[in-house]
Amino acid sequence: MADEGRRSVGVVGAGLAGASAALGFVEAGFDVTLYSDKDRESLRDKVPPTGVGVLFGKSREWDAEIIEDTYDVGNTTGISVRLHSGSGDDRTDVLEFNPDYGYVAQAVDLRLRADDRLGRFLDHGGRFEVGAVDVDRLDEIAGSHDLTLVATGKGGLSALFPVDGSRTHYREPQRKLLQVTLTGLDHGPDAFAYRSSGGGNHSLFNLDSENGEIFVGPFLHKDAGATWSFIVFAKPDGAWAPTIDEVDDAGSARSALVDIFTEYFPHDAPVIEQLKVIESDPVSWLTGAVTPTVRHVVSTTRGGHVVAAIGDTAIAVDPVAGQGAQNSLIQVAELVKAAKAHDGAFGADWLEAEFEKHWERRGRAAVEVTRLYLGDPDYATHLELSFPAAAVDANVASALFGLLSEPNPLLTLESREDVLGFIAAVSGEPAGDVLGRFEPAGRFSSASDKVAS
Repeated sequence: MADEGRRSVGVVGAGLAGASAALGFVEAGFDVTLYSDKDRESLRDKVPPTGVGVLFGKSREWDAEIIEDTYDVGNTTGISVRLHSGSGDDRTDVLEFNPDYGYVAQAVDLRLRADDRLGRFLDHGGRFEVGAVDVDRLDEIAGSHDLTLVATGKGGLSALFPVDGSRTHYREPQRKLLQVTLTGLDHGPDAFAYRSSGGGNHSLFNLDSENGEIFVGPFLHKDAGATWSFIVFAKPDGAWAPTIDEVDDAGSARSALVDIFTEYFPHDAPVIEQLKVIESDPVSWLTGAVTPTVRHVVSTTRGGHVVAAIGDTAIAVDPVAGQGAQNSLIQVAELVKAAKAHDGAFGADWLEAEFEKHWERRGRAAVEVTRLYLGDPDYATHLELSFPAAAVDANVASALFGLLSEPNPLLTLESREDVLGFIAAVSGEPAGDVLGRFEPAGRFSSASDKVAS
């Protein structure tokens, strides 16, 4: 039962979004119960992380409103990018650039982030109830709280919230996904130093025009500490997808990565081959696919009680642009502040209005920057110019990856003329001059070159 005189909140789902919301609301003075189908030990140690969960720059300010940053590992200040095209004897190294972000990004095991928030939540008087929550149980929960939030991810209770067709651009996954965390390489300056002077302070992003993308980044694993996390984004009709389909444990996930790097990114393969699985964490890997989906975030239970979706339950994005965790945390932080300042009931109209504020503040831009990195045709015909420009101008490169931190400027780049104007404004010279300096890379520097030297 809620404490008399305190408004009560029920949060269903104890992943990053749910644990963050529970902590935020209890520290804002609400009486909060967090509902989960798994106990705390299982959430931390018996399920895989649901993503790398990189927080790029600006989102960390919102996250700090929920809990202070206590992590010293997993921080990066830039990214090393390589684009390849073709296959076999016709394979070409197209472009490379290594921008500093202009901010600090942070990749921490989502299981650790969520568990730290759950621990703080319990220390501050929150209640944690373990048990399955179906639609009938949700009705009971909603009937006993002033505000009920659903954070069960892309599955679970998300079906209660209808898809918003006007904001959902895809009806099927755009990538098959493989995530795995590996150990055996520190985050020091020598890590991947052949690619950029940033060394272990930079993440890696390899793009293959036919098959997909791979993100590699310094990572704080919940037990093993300083590690490297990988996500393969395989185009469903490309050559990598069948390789992902064969993965069924951490060892085969590592083998799939080594095979892909050996054939498609041989410059990096000697380093990748040094990495090993984390023996203490048999669920350090994950395969799957996401259909990017935006939902109507307010629903009504069978008993007529209003509930609202947060996190991936509200907006599910492909992780290729790293927007999922960031979008969730921003939504939660702003919702907590709005609820604390609100004196009336948390009715459907209020909840819908708050989501619309979030959509304009971040949600729409998060969806659109994801479409950009997926190579959506709406962007490929004009924003593709930004990549060769980035290869020859560090300011353009930093601005391009600045969109991962603050994606809203992307909404102003609707045409080829807009992009040319963007290149000119950022570089300080005519866009034609910048693009005129671009030449294909020829051959990327290689880990084996460094060993040979």
